[in-house]
Amino acid sequence: MTVQQSSSRPNSRTHSVAQALAAAPGTSVIIMGWVATKSSIGGIKFATIRDGSGYIQIACKKDRVPPESFADFETVTKESAVAVEGIVREDKRALGGKEISVTGFWIISLAEDWPITRSAVKSHSSFLYDKRHLAIRGRKTSAVIRVRAEIIYAAFDYFVKNGFTLISAPSIVQNAVEGGSTLFEINYFEKKAYLSQSAQFYEEASLAALGKVFIFQPAFRAEKSKTSKHLTEFWMIEAEQAFADQDDNIRLQENLVKSMAERVLANRSEDLKTLGRSFKFPEVPFPRITYDEAREISIKKGVPFEWGEDLPTEGERLISKEFEVPFFVTGYPLTARAFYHMTEETNDKITKSADLIAPEGYGEIATGGQRIHDFAQMSERIQKQDLPTESFEWYLELRKYGMPEHSGFGIGAERTTRWICGLKHIRAASLFPRTITRVSP
Repeated sequence: MTVQQSSSRPNSRTHSVAQALAAAPGTSVIIMGWVATKSSIGGIKFATIRDGSGYIQIACKKDRVPPESFADFETVTKESAVAVEGIVREDKRALGGKEISVTGFWIISLAEDWPITRSAVKSHSSFLYDKRHLAIRGRKTSAVIRVRAEIIYAAFDYFVKNGFTLISAPSIVQNAVEGGSTLFEINYFEKKAYLSQSAQFYEEASLAALGKVFIFQPAFRAEKSKTSKHLTEFWMIEAEQAFADQDDNIRLQENLVKSMAERVLANRSEDLKTLGRSFKFPEVPFPRITYDEAREISIKKGVPFEWGEDLPTEGERLISKEFEVPFFVTGYPLTARAFYHMTEETNDKITKSADLIAPEGYGEIATGGQRIHDFAQMSERIQKQDLPTESFEWYLELRKYGMPEHSGFGIGAERTTRWICGLKHIRAASLFPRTITRVSP
């Protein structure tokens, strides 16, 4: 029996692709989306439609649709925006086990010939990033972005559940958090200012008002690094809590990452399959090794460095390949850390800080530590490191008015996504990555 299509193109859809896949066979639906693939077998023409919620196969027979619908189906090109009316039916051979038997088909916006071809990709190593505005439509890229979103959703839920308040901090600042060598300087109405490396100082300022706070916002580092884990603009999930020492801080990070992993595995397992990623759930507590132990491993692996220096990127990568779960490197020397870190009571050269390292060679994803809360100690540290006192005046003043012991950390959204998705380069974890060589599209 032939089902007649509507007389004109529908103005809205009745179902998303995901809803159509979940609908009972025989359900009449109208979906809207983009043509991902197109083919024909015998007298039946097929297409795969995606709309952001999923992919579904549609099948069109000439004798079951009006002539104009069939003509549109024959004419439609890859990536054209379309409207489809039809009946859901079971088909075990189709993606998702269902397809739509088309009764009406309309081209909303006809696409030109798709420029992303195998030969074009092979012609230039940066082609896919030059065409990133188009390449993000691909299955793998969209899967990565969905996983990244799930990681962020998990962080928000975790912090809210545990009594943290979301705050927003300035992205234009007067002073450095991590160090002057990696600052993006800007002219702020004839005054020197910088793009923020971290919201930490503002989080600390918020503690006496809110107790426990977190942020999700961009950070900027002018680090001239071309490694697989560096971006110049990236998004940070940071948290700070009052009346908490470094042990509390480590437990907070462990449980946050556990929540992220649980949520991704529960809601994005199909996306991980699309990426070919076999992701193992990390149990807590995570292993801990000291900075000295990490240095010994790095030296044995052929990447020596002087005591007091930060872990070299290659050494960190080789150390992390020794682990199958995330782990902490604790007890960094003060010379490898920012000025605000507390030191051990028995050794003023060792800080109460740690890096959280992802396994399998992915490297550092988070850094945290206990902050100096005493005014005299912080003032002395600023002077010893020859920092401009006037730039840190307000930050130092916090220690005069009831600043308790406190700790915090920052975890990179893109670095965490790269690890969970098993990506070769952090560029792939960003919708539109910014590196030292790329500022477009």
